[in-house]
Amino acid sequence: MNAAALRRYTPFAASSLQSLLQYRSTFLINALTATTAVGVQVFLWRAVYGGRPGGLPGGYDLPRLTTYVLLAQVLGLMQASRVDEEVSGEVQRGDIAVSLLRPVSYPLSRFATGLPVSLTNATLVAVPVVALYALLLPLTTPTWGGILLFAFSAALSLVIGFGVNLLVGLAGFVTTNIWGVRVVKDSVVAFFAGQVVPLALMPGPLAAVARVLPFQGMVDGPLRLLLGRYDGAAGAAGILAVQLGWALALCALAALAWRGAVRRVEVLGG
Repeated sequence: MNAAALRRYTPFAASSLQSLLQYRSTFLINALTATTAVGVQVFLWRAVYGGRPGGLPGGYDLPRLTTYVLLAQVLGLMQASRVDEEVSGEVQRGDIAVSLLRPVSYPLSRFATGLPVSLTNATLVAVPVVALYALLLPLTTPTWGGILLFAFSAALSLVIGFGVNLLVGLAGFVTTNIWGVRVVKDSVVAFFAGQVVPLALMPGPLAAVARVLPFQGMVDGPLRLLLGRYDGAAGAAGILAVQLGWALALCALAALAWRGAVRRVEVLGG
């Protein structure tokens, strides 16, 4: 896709950003909510392992575990772009008919719309939350190499999250209400991504299941790279390769699901 084709999606991103900035109080609410949610997770894990003698399970020490738990919640916040909710809403309202008339790819237009949400959450909500807890608690300071790997990995995690959310949103073509599907998706993703429990602390069989699912590339993969929990350059390349593979596979699957939905589209009420 050339630059001219990509520019067709700029208005979607710009419109989404303008809508976000119109409701600036939302960022304050999100920041307060995120601060509380992160605090519950962080202080719970510190209470469980804070007084434990010797090393912690999974090869963690307390600052490293605190850093993991903190940033796991941040990554979850970045991926909360509401793509699934908005896509299913368009189907229910019949607005999807307008999207069918536009000379652009619907999945790419949804990605362009959701990207400002993720980036805004990262800059205006996640950064202040991390800065606050960095002042309150001892955290692990990553290397510059770890930060660079994390940046690439976090970008891939956004694509994986988008693919998962778009597939759930497209379920609106099959069922008139995807609320239950979204609740199940949120729970499954949070658990198997490592957002609730680090994968290294899961029982062996459960961790093995999590390793073969795409969700681990949304949280656990980026944080393993940031915290140096991999075996040399080959280990880092392996994590990124798995993420890239899942990102491409989910995007391809979402594109196929969209084409199938278009063929059988039946707008509610018309």
